Amino acid sequence: MRAVIIGNGLAGTMAAKTLRELDSQVEVVVFAEEKYPYYPRPNLIEYVAGKLPYERIFAFSEDWHVRQKIDIRLGTPVRRIHPQSGEVELDGGGREPYDTLLVANGASSFVPPIKGSATRGVFSLRTLDDAKAILDSLRDHRRVVVIGGGLLGLEIARAIRSQGAEVEVVEFFDRLLPRQLDVQGASLLRSQVESLGIRVRLGVTTEEILGPDEITRIRLKGGAEISADMAVVAAGVRPNLDLPRDAGLAADRGLVVDDRLRTSHPRVFAAGDGIQHRGKVYGIIPASFDQARAAAYNMLGQEKKYEGTIPANTLKVVGLYVTSLGLATPEGQGYEEIRKIKKEEGIYKKVVLQDGVLVGAIWIGTKKGISEIARAVNAKIKVNQWINTLLDDSFDFSVL
Repeated sequence: MRAVIIGNGLAGTMAAKTLRELDSQVEVVVFAEEKYPYYPRPNLIEYVAGKLPYERIFAFSEDWHVRQKIDIRLGTPVRRIHPQSGEVELDGGGREPYDTLLVANGASSFVPPIKGSATRGVFSLRTLDDAKAILDSLRDHRRVVVIGGGLLGLEIARAIRSQGAEVEVVEFFDRLLPRQLDVQGASLLRSQVESLGIRVRLGVTTEEILGPDEITRIRLKGGAEISADMAVVAAGVRPNLDLPRDAGLAADRGLVVDDRLRTSHPRVFAAGDGIQHRGKVYGIIPASFDQARAAAYNMLGQEKKYEGTIPANTLKVVGLYVTSLGLATPEGQGYEEIRKIKKEEGIYKKVVLQDGVLVGAIWIGTKKGISEIARAVNAKIKVNQWINTLLDDSFDFSVL
């Protein structure tokens, strides 16, 4: 059997690794648009911050794929999929056959339609080449505006601040991390961000990026302007759908897959940031990992159902551990929220209950107990009996 994978990001690489673990004989070929071997995207932040040397960005040794008998072809993008003939067409016109195909071509940085966004000095961060371009620019550009106060925006701001530049974050919503945090948690995080010397403006819209040749300032809606000689747009990502749509594969907000990660064509599977499963586009590392593993089983005919991934992120945001699990910011009736905040220590804990069942949590400033809380959210455990002590520092999480 010949298994072909499009993309060597997390999903593509983990699927290739799993295929080899499951079957020592299957031929595994990976076509990668980038010229670099697989690297975890969070490593780009530490690289920009100057805390991770170039050679340590990559996840595996140079000869890993050779030892695994995985044929990885870097700098070889697929330009068309031919599902009927079972072939992929490469850039330049050559064709490669497959018995089973995985589309794992991910997503790209989304740049909103801001006037002047093509001005020299405006960047996004998604690839290693993006990170290199940002570092090159930082050598002689020291006033940076980060457009977007989500996870990526704050991490970019922290990394650039680590290089000694002046940094200001502008965010459309009225709080940082609007998808992950509630008002109280976001307020605590803001104070931590500003303690690093990063300025924050909330509830503002970037209207125009100004400068005759390269960026000199940013104009906000309402007329206020921010002086800047560099900007980084961190406004999320959008699935890369041109390739699957051109092949006639069903797509909505993402490439649509079923519980076996199969697309609308029986021999074509998909995983990663570009897919839509049961109406959801996840775009998070745990989901890509789960999907890649399940897809590999199903590509080999070893049935494995993907039930979805409960959103769970534990990240170090501007030096502070931030965890958001499940329904962390629920909407509607029937939810009970219990909180504990120790502002002076930078600690905030919240659990969300529905009929006594743990369905979500926010943990800031500590990781103690979070793995047990995550398992309890996944298992939908009732926690009524511990409700008065669950957020205490002395609580024994093993009882969950």
